[in-house]
Amino acid sequence: MTEPPDSAHWASVAAAWTEWARRPGHDAFWYYRDALSAFVGRGAARALEVGCGEGRVSRLLRELGHHVTATDAVAALVEAARAANSADRYAVAPAADLPFAAGSFDLVVAYNVLMDVEDMPGAVTEMARVLAPGGTVLISLVHPFRDRGRFAGAQPDAPFIVEGSYYGRERFEGSETRDGLTMAFAGWSQPLEVYAGALEQAGLAISALREPLPTPVDGHVAFRQSMRMPLFLWLKARRLA
Repeated sequence: MTEPPDSAHWASVAAAWTEWARRPGHDAFWYYRDALSAFVGRGAARALEVGCGEGRVSRLLRELGHHVTATDAVAALVEAARAANSADRYAVAPAADLPFAAGSFDLVVAYNVLMDVEDMPGAVTEMARVLAPGGTVLISLVHPFRDRGRFAGAQPDAPFIVEGSYYGRERFEGSETRDGLTMAFAGWSQPLEVYAGALEQAGLAISALREPLPTPVDGHVAFRQSMRMPLFLWLKARRLA
């Protein structure tokens, strides 16, 4: 299988991402984990994670009782997920070309991956295709508004500044260094309307929306700022009647 262009970056940083993601308390995931668990809910659904990375969300889904299939376009990340016993089944597959029959899953999860997918509408269409009747698509995004601005400083009460336009699709590339680890990120920033349009085109309607708060942790200024301006946007969607 030819690797799609949007996964080339993640193939190049697979080892760095695995180390970054698996250090407890290191990035934002750990401060939203409890809220994400509550939003997903316990159960025994046939669950698919699209863009599983090294597997931490798949492991969370298993902890909640679900039967998990983990997929990613990057083989090295799927192998990292497998090595950590993250899921029940695994597949190397791009988000816009999932190797599963229609209606195979009760729950389809895309956690912070649609920003990294070049063909985002195609990925959403595939997620809708493999969703069983009555099933749920669950999407986490870096909040589109947060994505287009920055805090003026590190203080918890620093102003949030938006430069340029909220609208349009923009490529982003950058790196972050924290506690001795450096991670390079790349993807696309686009407004909420674009994501909502992709869901509508795929025959899905938003059934729940959350702008979650982190679990406050003293000393982590970036997450205290997120008590004022949401870092993530979480959506659930179901098939239109």
